[in-house]
Amino acid sequence: MPDCHTGYGLPVGGVLATKNTVIPYAVGVDISCSVKISVFDLPAIYLKKNESLLKQVLEQQTRFGVGAEFKEKEKRYHPVMDEDWSVSLVTQRFKDKAWTQLGTSGSGNHFVEFGIFQINENDLGLPPGEYTALLSHSGSRGTGAAVCEYYSRLAQKEHPELPKELKHLAWLSLDSTTGQEYWKAMQLMHDYATANHELIHKHIAKALHSKVLFTFGNSHNLAWKETHYGNELIVHRKGATPADKGLLGIIPGSMASPTYLVRGKGNTESLRSCAHGAGRLMSRTQAKKTFNWKQASPYLKEKDVILLSAGIDEVPFVYKDIHEIMEAQKDLVDIIAQFIPKIVKMAPSGERPED
Repeated sequence: MPDCHTGYGLPVGGVLATKNTVIPYAVGVDISCSVKISVFDLPAIYLKKNESLLKQVLEQQTRFGVGAEFKEKEKRYHPVMDEDWSVSLVTQRFKDKAWTQLGTSGSGNHFVEFGIFQINENDLGLPPGEYTALLSHSGSRGTGAAVCEYYSRLAQKEHPELPKELKHLAWLSLDSTTGQEYWKAMQLMHDYATANHELIHKHIAKALHSKVLFTFGNSHNLAWKETHYGNELIVHRKGATPADKGLLGIIPGSMASPTYLVRGKGNTESLRSCAHGAGRLMSRTQAKKTFNWKQASPYLKEKDVILLSAGIDEVPFVYKDIHEIMEAQKDLVDIIAQFIPKIVKMAPSGERPED
């Protein structure tokens, strides 16, 4: 994908199809890392007139950071907690922790932000115009990471023949008990990540006393069973978005650049996939050495973005140009709307990244 950068095993922004096997690290540590947008029945001017309220809502209705959770009396409920968490020893062991982290956002490049949703044609059931909207990016938190690490270790033990530089591409057969365990745990983590977003959006909409006119979300760290070239394959998308013909997708930029709502073209050469975002230009370590807030703050002010919290390794300069990313994948998707960020919250500086 055009936003591709280095990752363990499969690059972030990589798509890989296999036969009857699944590669934990080709899905990624943050299983079912996802994005979700909700468009409210509020005009764009609402953002300017209600800045204080919107800041307060972002601070109160989710949590950021590696260990972020809701205290016992604040714990949020979702039917995902009634699913079968005994599909794996890992999910069974982490169920209680997962519940305390339900509705939280984590760290790294995860965010929750208010912005302006712009749509130019009568589409999605919305008249053309500008609306106040909410965009979130998060995944399966600590439990998803534990699932990845556990089953990747088992896969590596099964394939000692792999050289060190390829060990993170170790696979599990879906005919094996271990492979089936991972597949079920991965699906559960997808449901859990989806629930995280649903709760964030539900509670924020309730706090704003607002009706949601349109909502949509998609995962970009998962494996799917799909048919390509006449074969049933396991398509791993690690930092890549499904883009089947007519399928909606969300491709975020940075905290100061647009996010695009797109419709897939079903390009077979990309295994019906597209980019998942702008993609990093440099590592977090390099970003911390290169930039400071004296550079970033004026730029954000120029873009009319209010930043509540974030690490310097997430400033706009560390990302590729989203406009170039979109230009490079015109054969994969059509743009149908865009979201312009205005009030942004991420994990505070010093947090270990989870993405």
